[in-house]
Amino acid sequence: MKEEIDQFKAIYDIVVTFFVTYSFQLVGALIILIIGLLVSSRVARLVSRTCDKHGLDVTLSRFLASCTKIIIIAAVSVICLGKIGISITPFVAAIGALSLGAGLAMQGLLSNYGAGLNIIITRPFVVGDTITVQGVTGIVKEVHLAQTILTDEDEAIILIPNRHIVGEIIHNSNDFKVVESSLGVAYSSDVSQVTHTIKGVLHELGVDTNRPPQIGIDEFGDNSINFGIRFWVPTDKYHQLRFRVNNELFRALRLAGIEIPFPQREIRLLNSNQDNSLEKQLS
Repeated sequence: MKEEIDQFKAIYDIVVTFFVTYSFQLVGALIILIIGLLVSSRVARLVSRTCDKHGLDVTLSRFLASCTKIIIIAAVSVICLGKIGISITPFVAAIGALSLGAGLAMQGLLSNYGAGLNIIITRPFVVGDTITVQGVTGIVKEVHLAQTILTDEDEAIILIPNRHIVGEIIHNSNDFKVVESSLGVAYSSDVSQVTHTIKGVLHELGVDTNRPPQIGIDEFGDNSINFGIRFWVPTDKYHQLRFRVNNELFRALRLAGIEIPFPQREIRLLNSNQDNSLEKQLS
């Protein structure tokens, strides 16, 4: 019992001595830490407002604001540790060793972060753009350091690790996506009338206001003249408007008396005369 009391008394003396010796340093470090947190938040908001004022991308603005806040907090933490007599040299060495081990263990994750930083700085696309990469098409919803989030007309969330974006071929069509369609009409049809009818349907649905559509003879098929139609629609209404255009085209062509031929095949029986003569001989 006496030994336990002596141990408790020794610990108590150490604690009291520490607080007596470093009481002012602790109060000073606490005040510096609080002031540093407040300053970091204000500076981060200032950086964000400045970026928005100059029209920078929202992802880049958030990234710069976050980096600024982290740098200020790290600097304040170093000052606070020095105030209470704690040397940061062992911490720096330990952080370096841990960083090396973590870097080897998380190469894939770090490559995602490096690729994300590349995307944020170079900005090959921004939030709201329509991109196609790795065979996936969608509207850019958010860009993070580790991954890029896309969404589509079905409101599905598509997560793409950034290392699969950087270094790949990216198709960026901004807010729109092209519809490439084909329409076959009879050879007896008036080409100018068909073109005028198609343009009328696109104008009626308002899809020609996004970008001038492209209409022309694509190829001469076996049974029809095939017209190629290319027009641009908002990505979030791609299928909706594509189906509407097809329905209205079918209705308009019928009203205009333009024939849409169905596929035909001509079958010829070879050596039919020889088969008939052979049957007569056998009979």
